[in-house]
Amino acid sequence: MQVITSKDNEIIKNIRKLREKKYRDIANQYIVEGIKLIEEAIEENTNIKTIVVCEECIKDNCIDQKLLYKIAKYDCIYVAEKVFSLLTDVVNPQGMLAVIEKTSSEDKIKYDEDIIVVLDGIQDPGNLGTILRTVDSVGLTQVILSKTSVDAYNPKVVRSTMGAIFRVNIIEAEDLTSTLKNMKKHKYKIVATSLSGKENIYEIDYKKIVIVIGNESKGVSKEILDISDSKTKIPMLGKTESLNASIATGVILYEYVRRKVN
Repeated sequence: MQVITSKDNEIIKNIRKLREKKYRDIANQYIVEGIKLIEEAIEENTNIKTIVVCEECIKDNCIDQKLLYKIAKYDCIYVAEKVFSLLTDVVNPQGMLAVIEKTSSEDKIKYDEDIIVVLDGIQDPGNLGTILRTVDSVGLTQVILSKTSVDAYNPKVVRSTMGAIFRVNIIEAEDLTSTLKNMKKHKYKIVATSLSGKENIYEIDYKKIVIVIGNESKGVSKEILDISDSKTKIPMLGKTESLNASIATGVILYEYVRRKVN
């Protein structure tokens, strides 16, 4: 087993670059870290380009032999602990990460689902990751993301999805307004979340609608509000006026689930 011990190794340098969005975009790749996420990536048949394993973790039997057998068919490289520490984004790493090819594309929007979730300017990686996980949990398969939102392949987002990133198609819209106008042509109603909404989430019809979730502090942008067919809100009984973006998404999507199962 050959072990890479130099941080100046070309493969290591290229993987390190993937910690930055501009290089993820250029390479069309991103990093997944942790044993569970890599197992899910294998199970979901993602396009794994490289798997990096920390040599010390093998010596210490930190990685299950069954997983080592599974990854053997992929392009695996083994690195010294000091090299792995340069690649990891985790405080207590598990000694394994993978480089995976992105698969999303704007021309792959599916118009056969009851709801399409659109995120307008979501900035917090944890929020985005949780929203992707929630979308996956209710059986939806896509999310449209504005260019002003945090990168969906940010390592913190990827970890927060708990594997949902492999099942949800992330469609990055260059021009969200144009994308939404095109969705209207496919007979979808644009419903923007807004504190000034005239109707609440328990009154809307959850069939062929686009739910737009806005920025954590500013909400849905005016440009998007202006082209929306309606504005909806979550009723509040207490003094709090609004909810965290990921929680609000969960409340809305599980109203959809409630109707589906009843």
